[in-house]
Amino acid sequence: MSLARNTLVQSSLTLGSRVLGFARDMALAARFGQGPMMDAFTTALMLPNMFRRLFAEGAFAQAFVPVYGGVRARDGDEAAAVTASEALSFMFAVVAGFTILLQVLMPWIMPWLLSTYRDDPAVLRVAVTATQLAMPYLACMTIASLLSGVLNTAGRFALSAAVPIFLNLCTLAPLLAAYAFPASQATVLLWVTAAVTASGVVQAALLWRGVRRLGVRLNLSWPRLTPSVRRTLALAVPGALAGGAMQINSVVSQVLAGSDEGARSVLYNADRLYQLPLGLIGVAIGLALVPRLTRAFVAGDHDGGRRTLDDGVTLAMVFTLPAAVALFTIPYFLIDATVTRGAFTSADAARTADVLRQFAWGVPAFVLAKVLTPPFFAREDTRRPMIYAVTAVIFTVIVGTALFFWISRSGGDGVLGLAVATSLSAWLNVGLLGGTLVREHVWAPSARFVGRMARVLAATAAMAAVLVAAGVGYDTLSRLLLAKEIAVLVVCGVGAVVYGAALLLFRAVTVTELKAVLRREPGSSVPSALD
Repeated sequence: MSLARNTLVQSSLTLGSRVLGFARDMALAARFGQGPMMDAFTTALMLPNMFRRLFAEGAFAQAFVPVYGGVRARDGDEAAAVTASEALSFMFAVVAGFTILLQVLMPWIMPWLLSTYRDDPAVLRVAVTATQLAMPYLACMTIASLLSGVLNTAGRFALSAAVPIFLNLCTLAPLLAAYAFPASQATVLLWVTAAVTASGVVQAALLWRGVRRLGVRLNLSWPRLTPSVRRTLALAVPGALAGGAMQINSVVSQVLAGSDEGARSVLYNADRLYQLPLGLIGVAIGLALVPRLTRAFVAGDHDGGRRTLDDGVTLAMVFTLPAAVALFTIPYFLIDATVTRGAFTSADAARTADVLRQFAWGVPAFVLAKVLTPPFFAREDTRRPMIYAVTAVIFTVIVGTALFFWISRSGGDGVLGLAVATSLSAWLNVGLLGGTLVREHVWAPSARFVGRMARVLAATAAMAAVLVAAGVGYDTLSRLLLAKEIAVLVVCGVGAVVYGAALLLFRAVTVTELKAVLRREPGSSVPSALD
């Protein structure tokens, strides 16, 4: 399939998952607000979420695809299946052991993760139990990540993009059940975190079935550190760290926020919104790029690789820039209109909006990192992206810590400093990745690319003007349209129409290109893994 079509398939399925996730987050906000139980919930999901984003959303899969694909091309399907089985057995054993160790040590770790509640043993006990219930999700994601890599190598993107829906379905169910079967806040929290692990089992089982239907027979066996496992780990582990720099930064911010009551809840709510473009666009394009770039580099088609990268960056920015502008110009409008209800107040929305605005200008960098990392993975170079990622993490720790405590001591909200540091580090990472690709002539942005990006920016500016006006008239619009929920839908719809019209008017995108998105490339006949 074409790059745009692959991205469209993945983004459409991911959008369904994110809509359900947003519904779950609305239920969480209404149930817990930004109080102790919400802080306990975000802590319980902190490590599982990081691994889900590293593994299920692409970083590990991007690193594994060139290894598996290379063995498959050289030695055939049977040898590739053996390589995948050996890697799966070893990684699963390591992560399962790590999960059990964390569960045992969690009573001693939690006071450091949630330091603001050290004098509240009841909250800490609930947070410890909730985290122990959610931790097995890591082992499930180890299996799911490798299975997704196998499917993606075969050109099957739909199933791996669809299974995260079950995380949101499973965690939404106990929140809805709590209305029919009233229970304490702590009990509902434990129901939800147990559902996280249940969803991991469902996801791994569905992906396993998809791989079996593909004709690939994988087996879990006693773990052995074979040469193929060493090769896989040498590329995949640094690749996962490189592709997941933003996720690691997010965890660093969460740990720092543990000393401020409600801060972790603010970061969670802001995180869910600013990561939406990353999940819909960045991850989808990144996963679609790796097989195409691998084929181009193996064939020595460097011009084709450069064109593919041009198209990937352009496509990413066409969808990402308007999302970033919306998050920057009308964050309070978006949050107050959709989340404020129950225990979540307008004051909570205002605090979250201030933090979201500082994440918003980093959103293009978050997505670009997902697009600029695959060229390294395709050439089996995961060391340098890892070095750049570690550099960005160190930057976040130093600058984020300094800003957090400086702003807090000045009477402001220290979480703003964490958001600023995260966005700055994302741009630092992009500068290192992009600079290396340009310097080594792997990517040479063409004049056509530069001109198209200028037109995309012009279209984004036209949409921004509409959103700024809408933000100023938020209260008026809410009254005229009878409800703030209707107002935000209308404003987003009008903004999308203006942006789409401007793209066509400025010829950033043509009608012919839009039709081409829905066509397969000549000779492509890869069916959906959902069939």
